[in-house]
Amino acid sequence: MDETFTAFEGARRVAQGTRAALTKALRAKGFGPGAALLVFSDLTGRETDLDLSAPPAPPADAPPRGRGRPKLGVRAKEVTLLPRHWEWLASQRGGASATLRRLVEEAIRQPNPAARRDAAYAFCTAIAGDLPGYEEAMRALYAGEGFAGAVAHWPDDVRAHALWLAGAPEGSTPQP
Repeated sequence: MDETFTAFEGARRVAQGTRAALTKALRAKGFGPGAALLVFSDLTGRETDLDLSAPPAPPADAPPRGRGRPKLGVRAKEVTLLPRHWEWLASQRGGASATLRRLVEEAIRQPNPAARRDAAYAFCTAIAGDLPGYEEAMRALYAGEGFAGAVAHWPDDVRAHALWLAGAPEGSTPQP
């Protein structure tokens, strides 16, 4: 599962998708280097940079690839575990790598209210920190009630994205 990002031009949501898909969509809409965009991680709510310059041509004499399965996007990393952990992993269906992947995927699917709240806070601080009612909205976000009402007067796209990040039932993020 690839991380997704959302781009805003002012208070208007422009596009959303994986880093590669978002870059392609923004280039197609005519945005280039230096565009007045704010791009946010949908996982953390933090602002991030996006390279909108033309993709460089691959070098003709590219060095050989390292370990891993690059066609699948897999890169070799190192994991340090105790011997009993390795024994348990080895006894699982599919071996250590398959079991670790399953465990990570299960953990990713579990909602984490604290992480969602923190993502909404990071997003709101960056894009809505100067909007009326910001402080009250952040208090409501962390109190766990009244957030939707506190942001009701915010611009539509900012409000919808903040609610979606926070996991509020009223929040939805329609595709731009």
